[in-house]
Amino acid sequence: MKSPKEIVEGMLAQDAFSQLLGMELIFIEQGACVLRCEVRSSMTNGFGIAHGGITYSLADSALAFASNAHGVHCFSVDTNISHLKKVKLGDILTARCTESHRGKRTGVYIVDIQNQDGMRVAYFRGTVFISSEAW
Repeated sequence: MKSPKEIVEGMLAQDAFSQLLGMELIFIEQGACVLRCEVRSSMTNGFGIAHGGITYSLADSALAFASNAHGVHCFSVDTNISHLKKVKLGDILTARCTESHRGKRTGVYIVDIQNQDGMRVAYFRGTVFISSEAW
């Protein structure tokens, strides 16, 4: 069986979008993941702040990596995000995903996203379907 790091490094190597956003894997274990990325000018919207899709995408990738690190394929079935503070150009975002529940067929994960000052900028909750297909 592959280790969580092997699984996630393999996923990330095939994940063009996470690579495009410059996501950096900081920590991985079964059910937990920490990702980081810097907000670049290409990530801002018409208001000059980060597009909401940036925090969502960072959280979604953290969810995928944390849930799949158990060694079987998992797929998100429901997600939601609350944007709490403006995210600005140059901010360094850190997404910390933790497993809240893992059953036989579903798992629930919480992702807390903070900026470089430790200020929470977004809160994400996701549910995954747990397949029987091994990595």
